[in-house]
Amino acid sequence: MSGKIVNYYDDSTECIGFLSVPESSNLVPLILVAHTWKGRSEFEDQKAIALNDLGYAALSIDIFGEGVNGQTVEENQALIEPFVSNRQLFRKRLISAVEYGKTIKGVDSSKIALIGFCFGGLAAIELARSGYEVAGCVSFHGLLNQSSEPFQKVKSKLLVLHGDKDPMVSTEEILALQDEMTESEANWQFISYGNTYHAFTNPAANDIEMGTVYNSESDRRSWIAMSNFLEEVFLQC
Repeated sequence: MSGKIVNYYDDSTECIGFLSVPESSNLVPLILVAHTWKGRSEFEDQKAIALNDLGYAALSIDIFGEGVNGQTVEENQALIEPFVSNRQLFRKRLISAVEYGKTIKGVDSSKIALIGFCFGGLAAIELARSGYEVAGCVSFHGLLNQSSEPFQKVKSKLLVLHGDKDPMVSTEEILALQDEMTESEANWQFISYGNTYHAFTNPAANDIEMGTVYNSESDRRSWIAMSNFLEEVFLQC
């Protein structure tokens, strides 16, 4: 296993990612890890390393570009705003990361998936909405904001892992996403974990007023659900 910082581009925007590849004599699937609203951090890089234990190469991607990180709630909100409001930009930035991933030595370019956390969960959903095909997309406690762009025929299998008490996602948004995916005849799953808030996979989350609280059981269950999902979708590639 090795981990290193890598640079890739979306047109002139330099993106700074973290690549971790398990030792293998065979080509391995690649999982892209999309970050929270803070930007790429050790949290996502550690998820990339954990994916090596499942036999996958992993790349934690940089959606904002230039390795930018927010330091406050206000900065984080400002960082995601251009992408939430401009889904063409959002989709293009994600697709550029996938296209870069296909060029990585040792990666099976026919077996690529994207997982994401919080804002990165929305990224996973938006990539599926774009009509661009990867083997699978997984959203962990993702934002479910509806897209301003018409959704395309969804070709990527989708797994949404959601905390039932997540205050950042309304019941209306859940139903709208499910209706959207059903209308597109997508292959989708939605798992809701009871008594679970936003950011339930992050051990540093402990703000009940904001609704971001770590839940070890839901963290464990959701990782198992993701693992089973990835194993299934890659077998079908």
